[in-house]
Order: sequence, then C-alpha cells, then structure tokens
Amino acid sequence: MARKMLLVDVDCGVDDAQALMMALAAPQVEVLGITCCFGNTTVDHVCKNVLRVLQVCNRMEIPVFRGASNSLLGEINPQFSHFGSDGLGDVGDPNSPGLELLQKEDAVHALIRIIHQYEGQINLVALGPLTNLALAVKMDPSLPKKLKNLCIMGGNIQGRGNITVCAEFNFFMDPEAAYIVTNEFTCPTFIAALEFTRENCLTMEDFKNWVHQDTEKARFMAKITAKWPQKSSFVSYDSYAMAAVIEENIITEYEKCAVSVELHGRYARGMLVLDTDNKWKKEHKAILMKKCNINRFKELLWNALL
Repeated sequence: MARKMLLVDVDCGVDDAQALMMALAAPQVEVLGITCCFGNTTVDHVCKNVLRVLQVCNRMEIPVFRGASNSLLGEINPQFSHFGSDGLGDVGDPNSPGLELLQKEDAVHALIRIIHQYEGQINLVALGPLTNLALAVKMDPSLPKKLKNLCIMGGNIQGRGNITVCAEFNFFMDPEAAYIVTNEFTCPTFIAALEFTRENCLTMEDFKNWVHQDTEKARFMAKITAKWPQKSSFVSYDSYAMAAVIEENIITEYEKCAVSVELHGRYARGMLVLDTDNKWKKEHKAILMKKCNINRFKELLWNALL
C-alpha cells in the first residue's frame, strides 16, 4: 500500500491533538511536518502542545514549524477558554519539550518548500484558522496546483455558527484567510464543516470508554479532557477531516458546489457561503462532507490511543 504523505496545519487544542494522534497511529500515513497557527490558544502554546503530543506518541522526529500569531488583518483578540487557556486543559507537564525544538524555518516557507519537494503527493490537512495557507498561496500562487488535495475542518453549511450567530470558529478567527483559501486553492478541496461533525457525533459513553483504555496515550487524553463540561455527545471536530484523508471511503456522502466566505456582512462575517445553484459559474467546486461510516471512524479514533 502506497504511503500517504501529510502536512498538517493546526491550532493545537484538544481536538487537534486527537486528530494528530489518529494520523500518527495510522500505518499507511507519513506526516512530513506540522505547521502551527494561533487559534485555540497562542501560537507558542500551539507549538508546545504539538511537541507534547509528539512526545506522548514517541514521534519527536517529525518537524514542527511556528506560523502566524494573529489573523491577516490583526484584528482578532481571542479569549482562549474552550480547551483551557493553553489549549490542552491547563494541565501542564514539567517534562514537556520546549520551544527550542522547533524548526528555525517558519511555517509558511516550510509549507511552500515541502509541497514543491513532493509535488502532486501532499495531502494538506488544515485544522485551524487558515492564515498560514493564505500567506503561502499569496507568496506562491502556483502552490495549489502542486497539492494532491486539501482537507479543511471549518466553516458551516446552514448559516448557524458556534462562535457568532453565523460563523464557525476557524473561519471566524481569520475570515480573509478563509476567503483566500476557498477561492484560490483550486486543488481538490474537501471540507468537514461544523454541522457535518455534529451530525456524526459519538456518545459520551463512547468517549469515556475511549479515554479509559489502559495506555499512556489514553491517560494523556483523559488528563487533558478532565475539565471538559459534560455534554450529551462527543464531537472530535478535527478528527473527521483527518479520518477522511486517512481513508477516503470513510465519507459515505458528499455534496459538491462552489463556496466562498462572507467578509462584509453585519451578522454573517466569516460564514461559509454555498453556491448550490451554480449562480457564480465557478469551475472549482468544493467537496462538502455529509455522512461518514461512524463505526470505522470510531475504530480510527480508538486506535489513536492504543
């Protein structure tokens, strides 16, 4: 089986950690690098969190690159709280690796270099605000043509947001970047939107069984999720995008249409806009995930903590 080459761009909170651990546990996957962006927490915390995940998974050989610390316009002043102020539940570990282990090269130049080096082979998985990707395509407009595909966790398809009334978190954190990426990345583009992840959720019983496995990885996951508020379901948002890259047939239903991002609306800034009637006549269509094989998804998630 040919190995799948991945670049992963993260704003490493708990769900990014879950997605990364899923990829690192997949035998057919080779993670060539991890680029970091602000989002769930500051970019320095994101970098530390990625290194911490790699340490737990015994994969410290994978290079990690620091990227954007704010949105393109620099107007976002987020309050980091959903996954704790540090993105991983505010349960620090004095033995965690430090920022001196980061690569000297920045995330944007690393994306450009690695995609050129492995032209036509890279699956780029974007799990946070799209700032690094937008900067990369502005520096090198040929970049999308050199990707095998792009898979994004972000946006919404029913106009209902989770950070504002109409916008999903990742797209809201940098609407201009989301606009640039959805309009200028013309490679095959897959989107795991907010509603898709919620409609394919797991139960809290699934979650409890998952983190109570007798492994070091499971104990790490139980620790960083210990302060999660109890809900009626478990949604590992970023893991759906990762699973779709690891196994394409895990997604059982798609919808194709042109997309863009609202930038100027009074209420809808950052909202993903769908051209379902092809009024724009755009050649490039995004591939929106609708349904997945939930049992196989659970298996991939479970294997991530073995």
